[in-house]
Amino acid sequence: MTSPMYILHGAGPVAAMQDKLGWYLMIVSIIVVVVVGILVLAGARRRHDGRDQVARSGSGMRWVIVGGIIVPATVLVVTFALTIATEDATASPPADPAVTVQVIGHRWWWEVKYLADPAHTVVTANEIHIPVGQPVRVELSSADVIHSFWIPQLAGKTDVIPGQRNVAWLEADSPGIYRGACTEYCGLQHSNMAAFVVAESPAQFAEWLETQAKSAAPPSDPDAAAGLAVFQKSACAACHAIRGSDALGQVGPDLTHLVGRMTLAAGALENTRGNLTGWIANSQAIKPGNDMPTMTLSAGDLQALVSYLETLK
Repeated sequence: MTSPMYILHGAGPVAAMQDKLGWYLMIVSIIVVVVVGILVLAGARRRHDGRDQVARSGSGMRWVIVGGIIVPATVLVVTFALTIATEDATASPPADPAVTVQVIGHRWWWEVKYLADPAHTVVTANEIHIPVGQPVRVELSSADVIHSFWIPQLAGKTDVIPGQRNVAWLEADSPGIYRGACTEYCGLQHSNMAAFVVAESPAQFAEWLETQAKSAAPPSDPDAAAGLAVFQKSACAACHAIRGSDALGQVGPDLTHLVGRMTLAAGALENTRGNLTGWIANSQAIKPGNDMPTMTLSAGDLQALVSYLETLK
């Protein structure tokens, strides 16, 4: 999926604060470059005209004090204050978030967990659904190496470190799909480790969460039922979990509601039947180095398996 990552168009309060700081720093930098350029040109012109003696009058000293000390000090103090204020607001999630999401970095995908209620944990992959206009606490950790979580339209980068929990927060001003990425080099498929935040109305989010909390229904179609049997007797069940089946694998993404996701392989492919079939048949040709082995299934078993997976809504 090739939706762009917008850096200069913040769509939430955290990104808006970071945008303001960024524009301030850019404007100040441009002014400094222009002023220095003018001074260099003026100095060169004075030397060319033979007027290279520095004025020692009181007026000249005042310019040195104002331009060389007071103005730079003021700019630095204001920059420091704005930077600290922005970092503090970014690093301090609201005390009472609407939702808490656990995001776990893997090579090369994102595991996403919601505690729907004390008895059920919603588990999905690579997509984080959030309610519009409400703060969401994001608890970040890694299952393997150092990653970095970044949704540029909603928040800045936060490192994802093994053995440590870092906390960030997201809030979207309007509904939409906001693309993110891992921004800490983490191996061969680092560039194919996308994340998507889906911001929707609170009612739609509640409906989505309720659906995600449900287990997969047993397939009624004969082809899909045959596909479930293929899934459970093959290596699939050893790596993936499907709630409502005997599959309890923890290596790869939870597939309970696979069809509801926009992409496969953390954004590498759109979620279509053809792409799903190709991914199962030979994922290494699409995303070399990932942990999914090449599956040796007959054509009939492969089609039955895909038919079953397409029931996981």
